[in-house]
Amino acid sequence: MAKGKKAGSAKGKPNNGANLGFEAKMWSAADMLRNNMDAAEYKHVVLGLIFLKFISDAFEEHHAKLFADKHHGADPEDPDEYKAKNVFWVPQEGRWSHLQSKAKQPTIGKLVDDAMTAIERDNISLKGVLPKNYARQDLDKHRLGELIDLVSTIGLGDKESRSKDVLGRVYEYFLSQFASAEGKKGGQFYTPRCVVQVLVEMISPYKGRVYDPCCGSGGMFVQSEQFVEVHGGRIGDIAVYGQESNPTTWRLAKMNLAIRGIDNNLGSEHADVFHRDLHPDLKADYILANPPFNSSDWGGDRLREDKRWKYGVPPAGNANYAWVQHFIHHLAPTGYAGFVLANGSMSSNQSGEGEIRRKIIEADLVDCMIAMPGQLFYSTQIPVCLWFIARDKKNNRFRDRRGETLFIDARKLGTLIDRVHRELTSEDITRIASTYHAWRGEKDAGKYADIPGFCKSAKTEEIAAHGYVLTPGRYVGAEEVEDDDEPFDDKMKHLTAKLKEQCAESAKLDKMIWANLKELGYGG
Repeated sequence: MAKGKKAGSAKGKPNNGANLGFEAKMWSAADMLRNNMDAAEYKHVVLGLIFLKFISDAFEEHHAKLFADKHHGADPEDPDEYKAKNVFWVPQEGRWSHLQSKAKQPTIGKLVDDAMTAIERDNISLKGVLPKNYARQDLDKHRLGELIDLVSTIGLGDKESRSKDVLGRVYEYFLSQFASAEGKKGGQFYTPRCVVQVLVEMISPYKGRVYDPCCGSGGMFVQSEQFVEVHGGRIGDIAVYGQESNPTTWRLAKMNLAIRGIDNNLGSEHADVFHRDLHPDLKADYILANPPFNSSDWGGDRLREDKRWKYGVPPAGNANYAWVQHFIHHLAPTGYAGFVLANGSMSSNQSGEGEIRRKIIEADLVDCMIAMPGQLFYSTQIPVCLWFIARDKKNNRFRDRRGETLFIDARKLGTLIDRVHRELTSEDITRIASTYHAWRGEKDAGKYADIPGFCKSAKTEEIAAHGYVLTPGRYVGAEEVEDDDEPFDDKMKHLTAKLKEQCAESAKLDKMIWANLKELGYGG
């Protein structure tokens, strides 16, 4: 996302990431490189090179400045000169110019591995993060050299801020493409950008601790930092905490955040948050998350006595309510959480889930529920919803909404970008978020009103009357249809006349079809 521009600023268009002119060419090169590798493997080949190019270019830019300033005592080969400016120190063997000069050599794979090792050695925050498998036999070294040449053509301009923007957008584009190519597995590391934008725009993380215990590639953090910047805050006003159980995805998140210059605490390694919480004492101001849907192998049978299950022990066969209670456990007294879950979480009564949901509702924690349109995710066609939890609905800055929950039915929103994928437009995101902010009574957000078929503010008593089901369609009702004021008898006359006309046309077409079939020797 370009600096200073609001997320999804192109009016009415899907928020589908970068469009810089060379992404498709790079994707084709990556696809050629694949040969017999699947997307899960070759994404690291490409993304690792993109990361290496970015940090090398940022280094070279600062190196040139220091070299020009040598007569004032600056030392272009002193690592501390770079660390002081939050620029990664890149040793000689890790610099892009060195690799590009040897891109056609058969040893290029080993040279890239050596570059990654050297960069990790000299930058503690990257230790154990970068991919180092470019020398393996199944990786075509000729194609690898071609890819290096192609990455070398990316125009970064002279300013570091622009290089971050361009590389960051390319990185985001590739994450989405790899998610699409990987199919179901893609959801392990990529949450569609428009879904993240809804979560971020809703809870507005201006300042404080932002936490994602299943952070994937770190997209929630990227959007949070950009939200702060776009709305006039300072990058660094939020502190980023996260965790990821998949080792390769954890590395991907570390690279993605490094490429954006986002300081973070994702722990020293990957870990399963249910069985090894790396931030046990954290109380976050904001939680943003997209946990695995309906996970059945989360090891819940070994956690029956866990202190996080304040509202009931979640079933061992489904982690949905383990995630909900983990989020609540880590919220600060005035914190907000926004997260994605499968639609079944809103109504399931299996294995005690309905009872847990009842207790959470009666504790007045559910702030807003959104039913999302289908086909948003690359990884699954399961319909999803967004939950918003508020620790304290009575806030002096906003309207007192204790005992109430906002329901939004957004299932009809979004635009198909291909036959199987849908995205929310910037107008869709604005409509959803502004409705929520108006309901909360935030300054300059406008006046809230229920809209049949779209949104409804419901009291806890009404939710109880519906059996503590949180499906928005139960509450928002049907969309109002505008009355055209035409008398019923007149309407029936012209409708029946139209029907008669269409039946006659149908009979005429049937006659022509049978005549054609008869000429071909069919139909008797």
